[in-house]
Amino acid sequence: MKSDAKPVSGPRRQEETPAQAQRPPLPPDPAQCMENDPVRNEGMARRVLQKLEDAEGYAFSADELRMLTVFFELSQEFDTRRDFLTLCVLLPMLFFDQDCRLYLRTGPGAWKLARCLKLPATLPALEPPPRPAVRGANYYAPILGRKDSGELLGFDIPDTSLGWLEVAGGAGLSRHTQMFFEKYASRIGFQLHSRMVRSKNREHLAFIQNLVEDIGHNVIVPNMVFKLFFNRLNASIGALARCVAEAPPETPAEFTASLDFLQARLSAQYAEISSHYAQTSLFLETLLRRRHFQEGRYVLEKRRVSLLKQVVEPQVERYRPRMEDRGIAIDLSMGGIPNEPIHLMVDLGLIAQVYANLFSNAVKYTRTVTGPDGLPLKFMAYGLETLADSFGPGRAGVKLNVFTTGTPIPEAEREGLFKPGFRSASTQREHGTGQGLAFVHQVVELHGGYVGYEPSELGNNFFIVLPVEEGG
Repeated sequence: MKSDAKPVSGPRRQEETPAQAQRPPLPPDPAQCMENDPVRNEGMARRVLQKLEDAEGYAFSADELRMLTVFFELSQEFDTRRDFLTLCVLLPMLFFDQDCRLYLRTGPGAWKLARCLKLPATLPALEPPPRPAVRGANYYAPILGRKDSGELLGFDIPDTSLGWLEVAGGAGLSRHTQMFFEKYASRIGFQLHSRMVRSKNREHLAFIQNLVEDIGHNVIVPNMVFKLFFNRLNASIGALARCVAEAPPETPAEFTASLDFLQARLSAQYAEISSHYAQTSLFLETLLRRRHFQEGRYVLEKRRVSLLKQVVEPQVERYRPRMEDRGIAIDLSMGGIPNEPIHLMVDLGLIAQVYANLFSNAVKYTRTVTGPDGLPLKFMAYGLETLADSFGPGRAGVKLNVFTTGTPIPEAEREGLFKPGFRSASTQREHGTGQGLAFVHQVVELHGGYVGYEPSELGNNFFIVLPVEEGG
């Protein structure tokens, strides 16, 4: 039969921009190739073969397999719990004219008839057994959840059973048919657990949305008011300085000197508190940015920054007192950060927090070593290097180093340095969560860069490499 329909073309290919066309692929991660993980590869293959063998042993009929397939597909289609539970008892009736009833737990030691096609004359007098069993004329197959199903429901679940599938008259069914309903009940359990997870996730998202609003109202806005208080305090300190400068000639010199000393101390303390406030506010407003929570990821707000003045120097001054308390010198033998334009487009708050994490680690983990001249050394150093073509031909990068003296990290531990929760065995005496370097890794990758570690005879160098703005 002739058709007037025009041939349907494939999906239109999105045009690549020149930048996309020139962008090199990310380097391959050997850990993602199964040939480099033979233990996991063999274990997964063994499990697949075992399931295939089990499936062959079940010898389900064509109609039984169709029912399981229809159940899986329609479970994805019906969103509401009511429709899903109806599907669970409707399919056995449609495929095999088999009446089934669904019982679910509602609390510790409590359960109810959750769905049926017609009400039974009587309900079970006792809780059904935790294992497949015949009771009277009926057959009961437990609907099993997972180990954490109780956490999702908010109460303990004995034997992880979420409920039971009651097969009316199932005592007279063949063992094969009873086993089929056991497998069917297990699929119901999987779907119920998945739906509980999704429901809990929706609750969490709703809570986070409300929390973001509360943070904005009760944390960010009140924190901004402190700026007004600081301005008033600074004005008062200035007024005190003027009083000292304009003191009458007959004012005792000792009194004037005391006021002058007090004013100088207040000015120094104000500068320290004001700097701390500025950094804390920057981190609060950056880490609690509403878009992070709305999109479920860190969202960058890039702008051109002065690496030295806006990022590094504030963090150096912030951690300098703590380093001095621990006898850690700040050495600029690595060149420091030059006071020259470094064209980096970054999220100021997140990159400042990256340096804060690296300097915080320097405070905790810098140790004394013996230098080449036999003298003890204990210092932290930071510096910058420009790397040509580090992100492809013509795409330079900036390598930012933070070095600390101490024992180099064992080679066996280096692979896990930037993973969440990882802590080296040599750091257990210092308080920490193992999240600092993982945060550094995540933020730097979001900026299109990469992180790394380099050991040396005197200690450990952690570095980040960020792309230089094109044309910078």
